[in-house]
Amino acid sequence: MDFKDEIKQFGDRVEKLKSQITTEEATKNAFIMPFIKALGYDVFDPLEVVPEYVADIGIKKGEKVDYAILKEGHPTILVECKHWGENLDVHNSQLFRYFHTTKAKFGLLSNGIIYRFYTDLVEKNKMDEKPFLEFNVTDIKDNQIEELKKFHKSYFDVDNIVNTASELKYMNELKTFINIEFQNPTDGFVRHFAKQAYPGVLTAKLMEQFTALTKKSIQQYINDLITERLKSALKKENDDEKATEQESVLANTATESKVETTADELEGFMIVKAILRQKISSSRIAYRDAQSYFAILLDDNNRKTICRLYLNSNKKYFAFIDDQKKEVKNEITALDDIFNFAETLHNVVATYDTADKKGGS
Repeated sequence: MDFKDEIKQFGDRVEKLKSQITTEEATKNAFIMPFIKALGYDVFDPLEVVPEYVADIGIKKGEKVDYAILKEGHPTILVECKHWGENLDVHNSQLFRYFHTTKAKFGLLSNGIIYRFYTDLVEKNKMDEKPFLEFNVTDIKDNQIEELKKFHKSYFDVDNIVNTASELKYMNELKTFINIEFQNPTDGFVRHFAKQAYPGVLTAKLMEQFTALTKKSIQQYINDLITERLKSALKKENDDEKATEQESVLANTATESKVETTADELEGFMIVKAILRQKISSSRIAYRDAQSYFAILLDDNNRKTICRLYLNSNKKYFAFIDDQKKEVKNEITALDDIFNFAETLHNVVATYDTADKKGGS
């Protein structure tokens, strides 16, 4: 099982068990320790993971952080844990105090569901007030897993993490600010656009009107981006290649009379093509239908499976072949959910093309 599957499986386990976890100690045993183990560390080896690590604070002796992950005998990640039902916002000060008394470069505050990673980007040896990486393990995104993977024992490199931490931190803050403006535009934000649309004096009444108009315009613009760019691209592809696809369906079903290519499978195929045509020619993308699944291939080569769609039962799945040549299935509720795997699709194609270049060199 690769790292991504292990983390997602762990997230599913947390979601199922949380209602049975009633104490902070149980949270540590059921959630935090398995999480540390998933990062490649032996939670029972005191040379790697030390529970109740002593982090004395001035004259206050005997202060302990829940776990310290060691590297070369020194703490590199301090882990402070809370019960899964607690709000972490009121607990970062405790980890803040521990941070500057040790040589640790990273702090992790978690309730077993929410994970917040901190470092010292603003002032050296002083933990930042805001995390540079935060995620909900029961709903973790692929890009967050890639960042988390950098903390795995096999890949852990302080400089590499710190170099990307600053970008992550400020991107997260910018996305938060953008989200706030999009949900409830501030006067400054509204005024910036209103002045360009309205030549007169912006009275309080006009500002109120433009605030509502700005919010509505943002929502409509986002909807347009999603529907017009993607749906129109699918429609254009469908119009241009409808005859060819119908011929292909007949050719595929001629040899396997029990195989019937459905409208959903074709639409799924068109969605994958719309995603991939940003990077490669659509002519390189083909499909082969089978009784149990619908395979989408690169260069019409069955050794280059881009993904598989399972759409002919009550539960629908989007699947791909991982680095270990194993099939990884992801349940989807609608065909549009395939758009959520755009990054995965691009990575699969890039891997095949890279391998071809190496083989030809």
